Amino acid sequence: MEHTRIKELLGSDEFGKEVIVKGWVRTFRNNQFIAINDGSSINNIQAVVDFENTEEALLKRVTTGAAIRVKGTLIESQGKGQRVEVKVNDLTILGDSDPEKFPLQPKKHSLEFLREIAHLRFRTGTFNAIFKVRNALSFAVHNFFREREFVYMHTPIITGSDAEGAGEMFRVTTLDLDNIPRTEEGKIDFKEDFFGKSTNLTVSGQLEGELAAMALGNIYTFGPTFRAENSNTTRHLAEFWMIEPEMAFYELEDNMDLAEDLLKYVIKYALDTCPEEIEFLKNRLLEEEKSKPQNERSEFDLVQKLNFVLENSFERVTYTDAIEILKRSKPNQKKQFKYLIEEWGADLQSEHERYLVEKHFKKPVILTDYPREIKSFYMKQNAPDAEGRHTVRAMDILFPGIGEMVGGSQREENLEKLLTRMAEVGIPEEEMDWFLDTRRFGSAPHSGFGVGFERLVLFTTGMTNIRDVIPFPRTPKNAEF
Repeated sequence: MEHTRIKELLGSDEFGKEVIVKGWVRTFRNNQFIAINDGSSINNIQAVVDFENTEEALLKRVTTGAAIRVKGTLIESQGKGQRVEVKVNDLTILGDSDPEKFPLQPKKHSLEFLREIAHLRFRTGTFNAIFKVRNALSFAVHNFFREREFVYMHTPIITGSDAEGAGEMFRVTTLDLDNIPRTEEGKIDFKEDFFGKSTNLTVSGQLEGELAAMALGNIYTFGPTFRAENSNTTRHLAEFWMIEPEMAFYELEDNMDLAEDLLKYVIKYALDTCPEEIEFLKNRLLEEEKSKPQNERSEFDLVQKLNFVLENSFERVTYTDAIEILKRSKPNQKKQFKYLIEEWGADLQSEHERYLVEKHFKKPVILTDYPREIKSFYMKQNAPDAEGRHTVRAMDILFPGIGEMVGGSQREENLEKLLTRMAEVGIPEEEMDWFLDTRRFGSAPHSGFGVGFERLVLFTTGMTNIRDVIPFPRTPKNAEF
């Protein structure tokens, strides 16, 4: 007889049926009531033991964290809080758990503490819910692109190029660090390295994605990316996943439409397929907010926040108009912004992005046509405006509570303009020759964007620290497990 997953039993009304449950003990009360969880649901099933007819030595081994098998009858529950329970006829311990040493005891643990035992935090209700939602979002991403006949590309994790021009990359090498080979000029001789050249972990699959889009039409990548930014904020990881579609013959408007559709599709999928988990996370957040002063609490609960994205058309605003709105805004005039907006060309901070979304437009916002100087070299350049200012066909999607969720652009397809821009920002032409070939042979308008997957999970789960939405976070001075 096979065991049945707890999620199935909790929804069953086949009372009197003999069942087998396997899982881990969450709590054991009064020597009689065992709460068992097998990961299939955030909810436990209660198993009731006839303790008078069970060996005491066996009952002593029913401790929090122990793996057990119970065989018994599914009955209607007499107690509060559950509809069904299992009346146990046979109890077996599959794996003991020493209660003196097991760090996850049945009490409230802080998220900071759980990060220190990330290998065990999956066993809590919160992390069960988070990783179920992460799983649903991941599946939905692939489904969205499959329905639109995009081709899924695996772009390299080890690369010789720096797609963002940011320079904060992890080096990949097999050189003996105690005995580094040097050239006659005294520089590191990468010809002796594994790849015969300097290589890094990728910051983006975009550039390779563009190459594929120029033959296959519409493609997407969804893989790990790495930034060696020495940042310890709640928004940054050194290793994270990126969703990056690239589309031939798409202009900026098409790009915005696709990004809006993607975000709405995956959030709706998570709401539809993980209602219990999202309800659990909503209640967790409400509980957490009770300790905050009223003015720091969210206007929306988690479900309202997700529906805020689904029910509104995203407002499309140029950077130039946004700067005017921010300049005239109350928090700017009363000097309440940490970074005051004084002139066109300023790089927008999270506080400005959130003001536009939460206070001014009261809907998600897509900002377009940013100053050329604050954006990447590959973005398509607009004709100078009436003031002679240079902008590019960029688009960022801003969400409540989190700021930027998507960054993208129409790409510069004109070879001469691209070469000029590369020279201005100091990117050597010979290093990017392969990329420039897409502009030499059959160049065409094309566009793409990137979504930081963990940011999307952060938003959808209502968590506030990005380290809590990836199983094993990689951050400065931290690469445990």
